[in-house]
Amino acid sequence: MADEHETFESADAGASATYPMQCSALRKNGHVVIKGRPCKIVEMSTSKTGKHGHAKVHIVAIDIFTNKKLEDLSPSTHNMDVPNVTRREYQLLDVTDDGFLSLMDEAGNTKDDVKLPEGEVGDKINKMFNEEGKDCNVTILTAMGEQACMDVKEAPK
Repeated sequence: MADEHETFESADAGASATYPMQCSALRKNGHVVIKGRPCKIVEMSTSKTGKHGHAKVHIVAIDIFTNKKLEDLSPSTHNMDVPNVTRREYQLLDVTDDGFLSLMDEAGNTKDDVKLPEGEVGDKINKMFNEEGKDCNVTILTAMGEQACMDVKEAPK
């Protein structure tokens, strides 16, 4: 038995993508995981049930990456996962031909794995960066291993 060695390998810092929180502690405009997707809570209501039942929390939330509406009904005493959501600002260096943003953080590290978003934010980036030639800062939202560009604004001179 003495010659058996167990090795535990970990590729990350051990930070979890989510943490548990009791349903009754969740709040509107907070975040929650519904059907495996990170969402922002837009509506919450609590219903009292019968004599021996538990109060139920009805949550309506919008997926922070796809903007799809998701709903969940859960007993108020149960735990739900809350995603660790980070919001970082990067300087936009370039938009590549294949639709990726070339970004740089405050420390000078570059990041090239964020796609140019479709819709309003993507159009705004194209207009400000390519047509008007402005220096832009973009806000990247990261949760549960996914990331997306959420906003763009002109960089302060």
